[in-house]
Amino acid sequence: MTKSSVATAPLLDTRALNRATLARQLLLRRSPLGAADALRHLLGLQAQNVKPPYHALAARLDGFAPERLSRLMADREAVRIVTLRSTLHTHTAEDCLTLRPFVQPARDRELSAFRKGLDGVDLDRLAALARELVEAEPRTMAQLRAALGAEWPHADPRSLAVAARCRLPLVQVTPRGLWGRSGQVALTTAEHWLGRPAAPAPAPDAVVLRYLAAFGPASVKDMQTWAGLTRLRDAFERLRPRLLTFRDTSGTELFDLPEAPRPDPATPAPPRFLPEFDNLLLGHADRTRVVPPEHRGRTWQGSQAHRTFLVDGFLAGLWKQDGDTLVIEPFGKLTKAQREDVTAEGARMSATLCPEVPYDIRFGTVAGR
Repeated sequence: MTKSSVATAPLLDTRALNRATLARQLLLRRSPLGAADALRHLLGLQAQNVKPPYHALAARLDGFAPERLSRLMADREAVRIVTLRSTLHTHTAEDCLTLRPFVQPARDRELSAFRKGLDGVDLDRLAALARELVEAEPRTMAQLRAALGAEWPHADPRSLAVAARCRLPLVQVTPRGLWGRSGQVALTTAEHWLGRPAAPAPAPDAVVLRYLAAFGPASVKDMQTWAGLTRLRDAFERLRPRLLTFRDTSGTELFDLPEAPRPDPATPAPPRFLPEFDNLLLGHADRTRVVPPEHRGRTWQGSQAHRTFLVDGFLAGLWKQDGDTLVIEPFGKLTKAQREDVTAEGARMSATLCPEVPYDIRFGTVAGR
């Protein structure tokens, strides 16, 4: 599309994009979907820590109980694996076996940063040995480093383990990731854990359509940021006859599915409590549809990401659980009605995830800020 064509495309302002994205993310109204269907629709949930996928679904699903996701993981119908943006996600088994090959170019780029520590290492042989090791029994990263280091004593141990993780689709085995359980990170291959081979990488066009269903309307750069990939424009161009096009307030071209919801910008958006690393905040290059410019960077402190909450659909503050207290820190002044709504949503979230704990809810400062 030419610049003049983009300039005449229908405009979606920030509020229109916000409501559309919330609807796709199941955050405008809680969805009756089950945990597996929600995981599939959302193309996975960020899972750098154990609890975020549970918090993410508690915010999105009607009648969710953490045992439902935990059961999927125990039954090997959902897994934790490094995929999008080279970060850990919880995916359905099917998406694990297809999206992991889809993002392999990003894993190859990650591995290139460790080439110096892998001088003289045959990467095909390393992958074969690592597969043999983790399929014999799940291994921790420390165990993997030690075993590979014995084979290549002059290589950098960390680089060896990273190479194994980049070349192989390694999943974290349970009990790691189960609700209310603890367990160290131990790894095996997705094929071994799930009992079936990986599928071929899906065509980019198919993933574009799924991305737009969960994150649209969106630009090419938005999807590339979400996936951690480049060179996806050709897929969008092939799909252009099947898609609608819009522009945002900065003139960026946005693509969308014709049948996807684009609610009235005036549609009320109830408060929602989100985990750290929620993909709502990470799934676009331009995050102003959810993050007001004045709050950019406020969800992070060093390498730590804070849990966040939304008011009127936009990032509005942080929260944490401190013992039996839920602490809520707004970034700005909330109206009396907004405070009451935020408090009610905090109580609902707490009752959903920890019904046995009578949480006290207070407004204050999240520690470390």
